[in-house]
Amino acid sequence: MSLLQTPESRIRIASWLMWVTPALWSVNYIVARSAPGVAEPHMLALGRWALAGVILALVARSELWRERHSTLRDAGRYLVLGALGMLICGAWVYQGAQTTSAMNIALIYAASPVLIAVAAVWWLGERFSVRQGVGVLIAMAGVFHVVVKGQWLALGQVQWVAGDGWIVLAMVSWAAYALLQKKWPTPLGSTARLAAICMGGMLVLLPFAAWEFVQADTPAWTWQATLLVVAAGLLPGIGAYWAYGFCQKVLGASRVAASLYLGPLYGGLAAWLVLGEAMGWHHLMGAALILPGIYLASRPSA
Repeated sequence: MSLLQTPESRIRIASWLMWVTPALWSVNYIVARSAPGVAEPHMLALGRWALAGVILALVARSELWRERHSTLRDAGRYLVLGALGMLICGAWVYQGAQTTSAMNIALIYAASPVLIAVAAVWWLGERFSVRQGVGVLIAMAGVFHVVVKGQWLALGQVQWVAGDGWIVLAMVSWAAYALLQKKWPTPLGSTARLAAICMGGMLVLLPFAAWEFVQADTPAWTWQATLLVVAAGLLPGIGAYWAYGFCQKVLGASRVAASLYLGPLYGGLAAWLVLGEAMGWHHLMGAALILPGIYLASRPSA
């Protein structure tokens, strides 16, 4: 019997994936910081989702063919989800990362889980207990502790730049992407649905990537750019998006949104391991708040 066949096993796997998914997404922080001067934002995003879409479509080809009529009927929805999840949450994040800081990105994205949780309760009718609300607040405090490096007075010294606008749009877009996936039911499984969304994302990304390609100052495509595409397509692309969609389908949008608070913590670990950035006590203190906060927020309502 498949591990995904019983409701109990699906809940168990989704609960574990909540903790793994942000680690896969942290690879995108490395990609975003490495991309300037190597690959243009929309070209990088198009390559990322083209690779992910082809792989996912091959894996789910039988299901996609079987459900081709319903998929074509819902083509408009997949275009919208592709624009939200692949164009705005993909290329625009790379665009914003060229001028804003990691601290600003983390501060802005810290609002996303709260936005998703509130909208899920108000719009989708999901239940959200007081205990889960307390967990969200504790986790958010941990996030802020990490991004300000334990120096809370540093919040008053944050400088906002044009790139922050791109990240604000991406944060709101991610909330919309997460909520609409839950709002719009589909006969497709997680893999086939993500493949269909990738196709929608490729269509909306294509004209922007083509425009970047013909610009005189666009850097020549290199093996380093290809490596960034492969890394972004496989880990934060297929891995994180599939896992997040599966968890949300099983556990609900409001509960899974809390896992996004692990992003700054995992991002710090990735920067330490890959880029050699120093770890500090603020990371440990942040983890001491984030981890129990997510545990409380992810528990089912009574």
